Amino acid sequence: MPQLHSPYLICGFPGSGFVGKMAVDHLIHELNPNHLADVYSTSFPPQVVIGTDGVADLMKNTIFYSKTTSNNDLLLLTGDSQPADPVSEYLLAEEILDIAAKFDTKKVFTLAAYITGMFVDKPRIFGTATDAGILQTFHRQNILTMDAGSITGMNGLIIGIAKLRGMEGACLLGETSGYVVDAKASKSLVETLLSMVGIIVDMTNLEKRAKDTEMLIQTIEQQVVGRVEGQHHDISRRPGDTGYIS
Repeated sequence: MPQLHSPYLICGFPGSGFVGKMAVDHLIHELNPNHLADVYSTSFPPQVVIGTDGVADLMKNTIFYSKTTSNNDLLLLTGDSQPADPVSEYLLAEEILDIAAKFDTKKVFTLAAYITGMFVDKPRIFGTATDAGILQTFHRQNILTMDAGSITGMNGLIIGIAKLRGMEGACLLGETSGYVVDAKASKSLVETLLSMVGIIVDMTNLEKRAKDTEMLIQTIEQQVVGRVEGQHHDISRRPGDTGYIS
């Protein structure tokens, strides 16, 4: 077992826009952390995932660890899937927190998507926490505190169970339309998280992906405008339509 200094647990599960997963995957790519554990579940979809090297592997969640120059090291969790049923979600959350507790983890972050159904130029960050002290720091990070609703799935469950175990928990959510894989939202999420945990990570790769997302959104918007204009054109012709003779 590695010797870690009260690490933060940072979780990025696949979900809408892959916002949280892409954020944690970027941290894993840039920090080059060490592999700690794989967690398998019969509640994951019955399939294998094929990697960029062509190797297939059973669906799983994976935890990495990284030593930092700050006061807290990092445990980074990424996953191929979330469990398919509530009982398995609770079991997986307990298993993940059992592992984190072995290293005296005191704080847990989950990264997720805040779906608005609209495209935005600069995604906002929303948040909630299980501790009032964390909420008081949100305004310094330009995080909009949620005051209603709920967070379903692993992103909410882990911080809820963490609270019962005496750990602090926070869920940060990047604003996204929910229509595309949104690297812009992931970039905003990573920048906010890094400011909170006090470490620096190269953002070049994620910035490139964010520009790709922006180009995709522009293409979609142009297509929508084109369709709307086409519909208006068709409607304008209908009263005295002489475009064809039957």
